[in-house]
Amino acid sequence: MLDIIRKYRVLLGSKSPRRRELLQMMRIPFNVVTIAGVDESYPETMPAVEVPLYLSGIKADAYLKHLDDNELIITADTLVILGDRILGKPHTADDAVEMLKSLSGNTHKVITGVTIATKEQRTSFSSTTYVKFGTLSEDEILYYVDNFHPLDKAGAYGIQEWIGGVAVEKIDGSYYNVMGLPIHQLYKELKVF
Repeated sequence: MLDIIRKYRVLLGSKSPRRRELLQMMRIPFNVVTIAGVDESYPETMPAVEVPLYLSGIKADAYLKHLDDNELIITADTLVILGDRILGKPHTADDAVEMLKSLSGNTHKVITGVTIATKEQRTSFSSTTYVKFGTLSEDEILYYVDNFHPLDKAGAYGIQEWIGGVAVEKIDGSYYNVMGLPIHQLYKELKVF
């Protein structure tokens, strides 16, 4: 399997239950670590498509000073981008409704930036998936917001939930990237790390 498992204690620097689930699918033993208060701001002039990779790097930087020599950290950041507008995690149910209304009937990008780092080595990559939503009624949007947990998800939706089944007409790219971790690409990168 992966030589990396023998060389390093793998750490996932993420609070996301979806990223944990996806990394578990790869059968890589890992521990979850979190650092509170990581500044996730980015330059206002930065193009939206570059932000996820930038943020995954900032997160990795925060963990590096705490790593032991035999530890490897994986950090990631996923954003939904509609046109040039970043749709992060909604702050309120009303924000979630507005985000889902804007996604309804449109194609958006989901970009995940991933950084793999040890004290001696570092690599970063990003993955882009295009997602086409069908038109959603206001009742459907309200049903989703009232019955699921859109506030902890970029773009206010989880593709693996009810809305993914009823709204997603087409995806071009990695399904798992939309969930928050492009595991096929991560696996390839870990093999050569």
